[in-house]
Amino acid sequence: MSYQALYRVWRPQTFGDVIGQTAVTQTLKNALITKQTSHAYLFCGPRGTGKTSVAKILAKALNCLHLQDGEPDNTCEICQAITNGSMTDVIEIDAASNNGVDEIRDIRDKAKYAPTMARVKVYIIDEVHMLSTGAFNALLKTLEEPPAHVVFILATTEPQKIPATIISRTQRFDFRRITTEDIVGRLETVLDDKQITYDDHALAVIARAAEGGMRDALSILDQVLSFGQNHVTVENALDVTGGVATAQLGEYLQAIHDQDVAKALTTVESLLAAGKDAGRLIEDLISYLRDLMVYQQAPTLLADTETELIDSHFKPLSQAFDADRLARMIAVLNETSGQLRLTNHPTIYLEVATVRLGEPTPAAPAPQSQAQTASAPSADVEALQQQIKQLQQTVSSLKQTGVAAKPAPKPVKRHQSGGYKPNIAKIYPILGKATRKDLDALKDVWPDLLNMLSISKRAMMKISEPVAASPDGVIVSFDYDILVERAEQDDALMAELKDSLQRLTQKQYEIVLVQSAAWPNLRKEYLQTNGAPAKAKKPAKPTTPPVVKTITDMFGDENNITITDD
Repeated sequence: MSYQALYRVWRPQTFGDVIGQTAVTQTLKNALITKQTSHAYLFCGPRGTGKTSVAKILAKALNCLHLQDGEPDNTCEICQAITNGSMTDVIEIDAASNNGVDEIRDIRDKAKYAPTMARVKVYIIDEVHMLSTGAFNALLKTLEEPPAHVVFILATTEPQKIPATIISRTQRFDFRRITTEDIVGRLETVLDDKQITYDDHALAVIARAAEGGMRDALSILDQVLSFGQNHVTVENALDVTGGVATAQLGEYLQAIHDQDVAKALTTVESLLAAGKDAGRLIEDLISYLRDLMVYQQAPTLLADTETELIDSHFKPLSQAFDADRLARMIAVLNETSGQLRLTNHPTIYLEVATVRLGEPTPAAPAPQSQAQTASAPSADVEALQQQIKQLQQTVSSLKQTGVAAKPAPKPVKRHQSGGYKPNIAKIYPILGKATRKDLDALKDVWPDLLNMLSISKRAMMKISEPVAASPDGVIVSFDYDILVERAEQDDALMAELKDSLQRLTQKQYEIVLVQSAAWPNLRKEYLQTNGAPAKAKKPAKPTTPPVVKTITDMFGDENNITITDD
C-alpha cells in the first residue's frame, strides 16, 4: 500500500480521539445518548481543528448498529463502510467546487428518498460559506422542513459569510484552536507509536508553528521526519518551519535593549541569509515578547511547553524591559507583519522595524517632590491675594477723588474661536479678482483633486471646500481652525495640492486656507472696505412726446414716422 500522510493515518475515529474539543464532543455524545439529535449542524472554527473528522464520527454514530455511550463501535458494517468511504448514504460535498444552484437543487431532490442501508442519510457540506446566494436560498427550504431521515452537517472556517437565516436553522458548534500542550501530547503519541526518538524542544517548535491546527502539526512532523529520518531534532524542526532559534531571538532583543542597532541589523541579515522566513521571524519575536510580558506579571501562567523555549537571555530581558516598552515593541512588529504581506522585499521592512525598536524610550517628566507641589499653590495664592489688595486700594482712592471709572472696552470681534489669524494680505487680492466662473470650475475638479492625494493627506482635506476663486488663486475653507494651521504648516501637503491642481487645470494657483466660521466675516469686511462692484446701469429709454404717441396710434408703428425738429 502507498504511503499515507500522518494526518490521514491519525484521523480521529471516535469522539474520544478528538483532541482539544471536549465541549463539542461531550455535547454531541449526550445528544446521541438521549436521542435528541438535530436535523442540521454547523461546525465553525480554524482549519485543522477537527470539523470534518467530527462530522464523519457523528455520521457513524447516527447510524452505528452498536452505539455505546454515544460512541460508534467502528466494527459494524455501516461504521466500516463510512470509514472507507463506500457508504452511499453519507455524502460529502465540497462547496468550493460545487457552489451553484443546480448542485444544491440536486441535493434537495435526492434528499427526499430514503437511505438504502443506513438509518439516516447524512450530507456533509465542507466550506459551506463558498455557496452562492442562490444556492443558499435553495438550501434554505430543505433546512427549514427537512425529511425525517436526513441530517445536514455544514462545516466552515468563515461563519460570518453564512446568511443568518441558515445559521438560525442549525445547531452551531465553535471549534477552538488546539493548545500547544495538546498538540505536543498528540505528537508524542504518534512518535512513540512509530518508535521514533525526538527532542521535547523540537515538538514545542512544531506545535507553535502549527498555530492551533492539529492537521498542520502532523503535516509539519511529516516533513521533519522526511528531513531527519530516525530522530526529530530542534535544528530540523527550525529548518522545516522557517523558525528562529530562541537563543537568536534573545540575542536580537538584547541588542535592541542595549540600543546596539548595528548588531541587531546584522542578526536580521544573517537570519534571512540563512533562509529563515521573514514572516515567521516576526511571529517568533511577538511570541517571545508575549512570553516576557506574561512572565513579568504571572510566571506560573507559562505552560511547560513554553518554558522549554526559555533561553539564557529570557529572565534578564524580563527585568530589563517594562510592560509599556514591550507593548510598543509588539505594536511595531504587528504593523510590520502586515506590511510584509504586501511586499517582495521583506528585508527593508525588517530593518526599519529594527531601527524603530532600538529607539530610546522617551523619558517621562520627573515627578515633583511633595514640598514643591505644596509650595507652588501657596505661592500662587499669595500673589493673587496681593493683587486683590492693590485693586481694593485703587478702587477706594478713586472713590475718594470722585473719578468715574471708564467703561471696559468692548472685546474685539475675532474671526474664529481659536488663536489662528487669516492671512488678509493673500485673501484680499484673490477676492479682488474672484469670479463665479472660476469658483465653479474649481468645485468641479475638487473631488478629482482629493482622489489624487495620498490617503493621509486626503483624510485632512476631506472636510475642505473652495469658497472663492480667481484666475490665479483659490480660497479653501475648513471647519476647524486647528486643521487650517496644521495644513498650512504641512509643506508637503501644500506642495502636493498645488502640483495636483496644476495638473488638473493647467494653471498655477495660489492656495489660501481659512476657517469656515470666519469666512462670512472676512468677505463682509472686504466688501465694506473695497466696496461691492457697481452694476452697469441700463441706458434710460427716451420718452415719447404725447403728440407723437397720438399720431402713432393713428398711423401705426413709429418706425413708419419721421420726426423733424424745427
